[in-house]
Amino acid sequence: MGGPRLWWGKCRCREGSETQNGCVHSAIQGKEVQFLRPEDPSRPSCFRQRQGLRHVVFTAETHNFPTGVAPFSGATTGTGGRIRDVQCTGRGAHVVAGTAGYCFGNLHIPGYSMPWEDPSFQYPGNLARPLEIAIEASSGASDYGNKFGEPVLAGFARSLGLQLPDGQRREWIKPIMFSGGIGSVEAEHVSKEPPEPGMDVVKVGGPVYRIGVGGGAASSVQVQGDNASDLDFGAVQRGDPEMEQKMNRVIRACVEAPGGNPICSLHDQGAGGNGNVLKELSDPAGAVIYTSRFQLGDPTLNALEIWGAEYQESNALLLRPPDRDFLSRVSARERCPVCFVGTITGDRRIVLVDDRECPMGRDGQGDAPPTPPPTPVDLDLDWVLGKMPRKEFFLQRSVPVLRPLALPPGLSVRQALARVLRLPAVASKRYLTSKVDRSVGGLVAQQQCVGPLQTPLADVAVVALSHQELVGAATALGEQPVKSLLDPKVAARLAVAEALTNLVFALVTDIRDVKCSGNWMWAAKLQGEGAALADACGAVVAVMAALGVAVDGGKDSLSMAARVGAETVRAPGSLVISAYAVCPDITATVTPDLKCPGGRGHLLYVPLSPGRHRLGGTALAQCFSQLGEQPPDLDLPENLVRAFGITQGLLKDRLLCSGHDVSDGGLITCLLEMAFAGNCGIEVAVPAPGVNALPVLFAEEPGLVLEVQEPDLAQVLTRYREAGLHCLELGRTGSTGPHAMVRVSVNGAVVLEEPVGQLRALWEETSFQLDRLQAEPHCVAQEEEGLRERTGPTYCLPPTFPTASVSHEPGGPAPRVAIFREEGSNGDREMADAFHLAGFEVWDVTMQDLCSGAVRLDTFQGVAFVGGFSYADVLGSAKGWAAAVTFNPQAGAELRRFRQRPDTFSLGVCNGCQLLALLGWVGGSPGDEVAEMGHESWPARPGLLLCHNRSGRFESRWASVRVGAGPALMLRGMEGAVLPVWSAHGEGYMAFSSPELQAQMEARGLAPLHWADDDGNPTEQYPLNPNGSPGGMAGICSPDGRHLALMPHPERSVRPWQWAWRPPPFDTMTTSPWLQLFINARNWTREGGC
Repeated sequence: MGGPRLWWGKCRCREGSETQNGCVHSAIQGKEVQFLRPEDPSRPSCFRQRQGLRHVVFTAETHNFPTGVAPFSGATTGTGGRIRDVQCTGRGAHVVAGTAGYCFGNLHIPGYSMPWEDPSFQYPGNLARPLEIAIEASSGASDYGNKFGEPVLAGFARSLGLQLPDGQRREWIKPIMFSGGIGSVEAEHVSKEPPEPGMDVVKVGGPVYRIGVGGGAASSVQVQGDNASDLDFGAVQRGDPEMEQKMNRVIRACVEAPGGNPICSLHDQGAGGNGNVLKELSDPAGAVIYTSRFQLGDPTLNALEIWGAEYQESNALLLRPPDRDFLSRVSARERCPVCFVGTITGDRRIVLVDDRECPMGRDGQGDAPPTPPPTPVDLDLDWVLGKMPRKEFFLQRSVPVLRPLALPPGLSVRQALARVLRLPAVASKRYLTSKVDRSVGGLVAQQQCVGPLQTPLADVAVVALSHQELVGAATALGEQPVKSLLDPKVAARLAVAEALTNLVFALVTDIRDVKCSGNWMWAAKLQGEGAALADACGAVVAVMAALGVAVDGGKDSLSMAARVGAETVRAPGSLVISAYAVCPDITATVTPDLKCPGGRGHLLYVPLSPGRHRLGGTALAQCFSQLGEQPPDLDLPENLVRAFGITQGLLKDRLLCSGHDVSDGGLITCLLEMAFAGNCGIEVAVPAPGVNALPVLFAEEPGLVLEVQEPDLAQVLTRYREAGLHCLELGRTGSTGPHAMVRVSVNGAVVLEEPVGQLRALWEETSFQLDRLQAEPHCVAQEEEGLRERTGPTYCLPPTFPTASVSHEPGGPAPRVAIFREEGSNGDREMADAFHLAGFEVWDVTMQDLCSGAVRLDTFQGVAFVGGFSYADVLGSAKGWAAAVTFNPQAGAELRRFRQRPDTFSLGVCNGCQLLALLGWVGGSPGDEVAEMGHESWPARPGLLLCHNRSGRFESRWASVRVGAGPALMLRGMEGAVLPVWSAHGEGYMAFSSPELQAQMEARGLAPLHWADDDGNPTEQYPLNPNGSPGGMAGICSPDGRHLALMPHPERSVRPWQWAWRPPPFDTMTTSPWLQLFINARNWTREGGC
C-alpha cells in the first residue's frame, strides 16, 4: 500500500552520509577531575597535577563496503576514521576506548556443520566470503587499536543467511563493520572557532598517496557489485596506526599546551579527502590552498588525486600565524608531518592553486611565473556547502509474507540449545576478545571479560575520565536486525531496549542523562526498504520520547545490498544504538558472573513484557531456518524506565551481586551465561502456567536477571514490586566448578540437567572453530580443553607482603623518573600515573629528545621504557627502538652513562622489555662484566630475544604471575605472591641463546616473575602462559637487580578498579599490591640507591 510523504530529518538520517565528512561526534556534560599532564609538551618536561571539567565524547560509524572488498584494510581504516572523529571533537579531544561490531553472512566453516546454513547459496567474487570477513575484519580493527593504543571494550557479532517465505534471500553479503569510540574533551575546547582571514590552513598527519580514490562514491552504489571491480579495489584505503598515533600526540600536545590550545578549529579527513575536509574547515570564510605545500608520498600524483584521494591518518586544522612555531616544534618532537597548505581568505571561495611548477611562498609571494598557475578548483562555498533544499521521498511499503514458526515435533530444550548456543550471535565471542588489547591506557574499569575464567559476557563498558578519579563514563550497545524482517518498528524499539538493559548495570547519573548514537544500515534505495526505514525511525523517536533518552549523533549506510549473479541480496535493516552516560562511580558496575555459589545467591527475573513469549525473529527460529510471525517487543516502555531506576538504586546501595539482560537466545541463554561466567551450577524453576517450555525459555522478550544474597532478597523483591514491576524468584546458585549441575524446570517439569562445563563447551565451540583459523590450532585445543576442567585462579599474598603506602614525610625533592617513549609507544600515560602514585617526579621524554640532545639523564634516578609497538614492530619487536639507541651516538652515550651510575634503575615493560633484552641490559650471561666503551659494547648477539607468541597472534589476557626470590629491587618483599596482571603483546616468547644461559638465570633468581597456573605454580600451558615462554618466564632482571624487564603490565593494574576480576578478599582492597613494585623503586632511591 502507499506510504505517507515523509521527512528524513525527523530521524536524523541523511541520505548518503556514508560519503559525508560532517560532524558525527556527540558530547555530554562531564565532571570536574584531577589529571596529570606535562608542563610543556613541545619539549621534555615534568608531569604536573591539573584540574578541570572533562566532558564525555562519543562517536560511531561504519565502514561496510571497504570491509566487504578487503576485510582487514577496510576494518583498519574504519577504526582509524572513527578515532579521528573522536580526536577532532571541538578543538581537540582525548581518545579513550572503542567498541566494535560485525554482521556477516553464513560462515560455512570447513568441517563444522551448522544446520541452518544453506550450502546451495552462492557468493560473489568481488566481495570477501563471510568467514574471511568474520576473522580478517575483526583482526584488522583489533590490530589498529592495539597499535594505536585504544582498547576495545564492547561489541557484537551476528550472522544471517536465510531464504524468506516469499523466496527472497536475506544475508549480509555486504557486511557491517561498526566502530564506536568514547573519549573526553576539556570544557574549554568544546567549541570550534569560526575561520578568520589570515589564519593558516594546516594538514597534520600522513603524506598524500593514491589510495582510497573514489571511496565514498563506490560505497554508495545502490547495489554493491554494479561497479567495476578495479574501481572497488582502488576505493579501499590503507591504514597506518603508528602515523595516526603520532598525529594524536600532536593534537594532544596542542590541547595540553601551557599557553592555551593553539588549534582554532579541527576537522578529520575522511570521505572526499582534501576536497571535502578543507572546504568544511574554511566554511564560510573561504581559503586558498596550494598543491606545492602538501607532503606527497608519491610524486606522480596529479592535482585531482591530491584533492580527492581518501588517504588516511590526516586531519586539517586552523591556526593563527603566531602559533606556527609551537606546532612545528611539537611535530618535530613527535616526528609527525605538518604542512601549512593555505590561508583563510574571507572571500567565501575555495581555491586550489596547482603551483608545483613554481611554488608560492607562505606569504603568497614567490617567483612570478610566466603564466598564472592553474586553479583546478575555484568554487563559491555557498554552491557547495550551502543549505540544500529538503528532499522529499515518496515511499511504498511492502507487506512481508510471514509463516508461523514450525519447530520439529518433540523438540527438546537440550536439542534446541545444541543449535542456539552455537549461533554466532549467541555463542562465545572469545575469538574476538583474546586478540584485542583491553587494558591499554590504564583507564579501563570494565571490559568484555568477567569472572574467574574471564568469560566474554560483560553487558557494559566503563572507563575512567582520569587515572586519579572514580568518575567516568559507560557505554553499551543494542541491535536486533533479524526482527526487522518481521517488523522494522519492533526491531528499532528492541535495539533501544537492549542498549539500555545493558547500560543499566553500570551506575549512571540518570536515565534522562543517557544519550545515544544511532547508526542505520539499510538497503533504503530498494523497493519497500525506504518505507521500512522511515517506520523504524518513527518508532525510535516515539520510544525514546517515552523513555526520556535521546539520539545526539550517528551515521547511516543506505546501500546494504549486493549483486549475486542475477539476484539482489539485501541485508536485514539494522539499527545499532550506542547508549552512553556519565558514571559517578565506576566501581559500582555489576557483571553477569554469578558470585555466590552453594545456594547463597538467589536468582530473580524482571520481565519487561510480562506474560509474553513471542518467538518471531529469535535465535531459535533462525537456527531452524525460519523467522516466524510475532517478534518480541517492548510493549510498555514505562516498565523499562521503572526497572532502570530501581536497578540503578540497587547498584548504588550495593545490593546486587550479578546481573544480565535477556536478549539473543532468550531467558535460558541469559541464565546459562551467568552460570558459565561464574563457573557454577544453578537450580532454576520457571513458572509459566499453560505455556510450553520452548517459548518460555527461548523468547527474547526484554528483561533482567539478577543475583542477590539472602539477606537482601526481600528488600530487592519489594523495590521492584512496589514500582509495579513483576519480579519472579527463579531459584538459586549451585556448587562451584565445571562439573556443577545446571537444573532447569518449567512448570514443574525438568527440561535441562547437565554439568555447566559441558554446556559451556557447546557455547564456546563456534568461537574455538573460528580461533583455529586465526591462531595455532594446538594452542586453541589447549585452551578449549583447559576450560572444560578449570575452576579458576587462586591469588595469594604472603603474610610478609608489605602494606603498600606512599610516605609523605619531608625528605627533599622527589626522585625523578623519565618515562621513555619511541614512535609507536602507547603505554606512557599509565606508566606515568603509576610512578606518580608512588611518589616520583615523572617526566615525559621521547627518543627524539634524547637523540637531539634536548635532555640529559644526569638528574634522573630512574627510566621506564613503556609498552607499545615502536616503529609498528615491522622489523620485529623493539628492533627499531634498539637501533635508535645503538646507532645514535648521543642517545647511546647518554644511556650508557645512566647505566654506569650505581644509583639508577630501569623498568622495561612489554615493548620496553623487548628493548632491554636487545640492548643487553637484561638477559646476558650473569658472569659477564658490563663493558662500557663505545657502542660496540652493545651485544652483537643478545643472550635473549623476544619472539612471536606460540599462538601466533597478539594475546590480551588477565593472567596470573608468581613473584620469586631474586635481586630485583622493584620486587623486594613481594616474593611468594601470586597476583593477576594485565598482559597484552604479540611477541613475548623468551628465546635464550642456550639452555645453559636459561638455567643460569633461573638458578641466580634473574627470572623473578613467572606465568602461573590456577594453583600458583609456573606454567607453560596456554593461555595461562600467553606466549609459551619456557619455564613460564614472564620477567627478567640484571644481576645487580637494578634493571627489570617484564612482559606483563603492572602499570595497568596499580589501582583496584583496573583489575578484571577481584575475588574475596581482594574485592575489598583499597590499594593494589602492584603499587608496591613502584613504591619499592621509590624506597630504594631514598635509601641512596644501593
